[in-house]
Amino acid sequence: MILTVNNLSFRYHSVDTLTNINFSVPKGKITVILGPNGVGKTTLLKCLNKILHPHNGVVTINNTAITDMTITDVAKQISYVAQKNDAARITVFDAVLMGRLPHTRYWTCQRDLEKVNAVIQHLNLSHMELKYLDQLSGGELQTVAIARALAQETDLLLLDEPTSSLDLKNQARILGLIRHIVHDHQLAAVMTMHDLNAALRYADHYIFLKDNTIFGTGAIKEICPEMVERVYGIKVDIVHHKGFPLVVPMDTDGKAA
Repeated sequence: MILTVNNLSFRYHSVDTLTNINFSVPKGKITVILGPNGVGKTTLLKCLNKILHPHNGVVTINNTAITDMTITDVAKQISYVAQKNDAARITVFDAVLMGRLPHTRYWTCQRDLEKVNAVIQHLNLSHMELKYLDQLSGGELQTVAIARALAQETDLLLLDEPTSSLDLKNQARILGLIRHIVHDHQLAAVMTMHDLNAALRYADHYIFLKDNTIFGTGAIKEICPEMVERVYGIKVDIVHHKGFPLVVPMDTDGKAA
């Protein structure tokens, strides 16, 4: 397992936000954190890489507790993409190059430049690599943030709503790229998402949060309508279209809402 979480709890101002969180993340898989608004999905993600410090519990990355690691050591193992990323007066190329900072000492080497160029090409950012971040749309800015995380070349990707600012085409492209990188390079990814249908299509494992703790975990294909209803408080049906599962909300008469 790349990541293991044991008995994690977190408090905001003495209010329990997360309690008794236990799960592990294997190589080559995408784990998605699901649940209603305000249940602690983003908080949990931030506890995994020392942005927030749990009140109790241990987070282990590659058999080392993150409490025993420096920030630089954590950054070599874990890359993080926030839900919102601020624009700055730097170019796209330089923003992606910042992902190499944990691996550099005093100067940028040829490998750093090659890695950045490869990521920029994979994400089709070549046409804008000299544009400034404050000239980009929200979706373009989010794509650059994901590019920076990939350039960081870590074993674990943490992504907070990675496609929330992207249009339909770019959602599919980015999630498909993340899946390709995770599966083919035997990395691991943990993502928070609101879109159940995207989760069903692109993730391998799920973690449902409810009442600030884990309601259930398992393989993504095990998600059933009853489970979704108990977590979100709405009746749904799960149908299949061309081999893909789709969550369809139902009204009180049992018809598609």
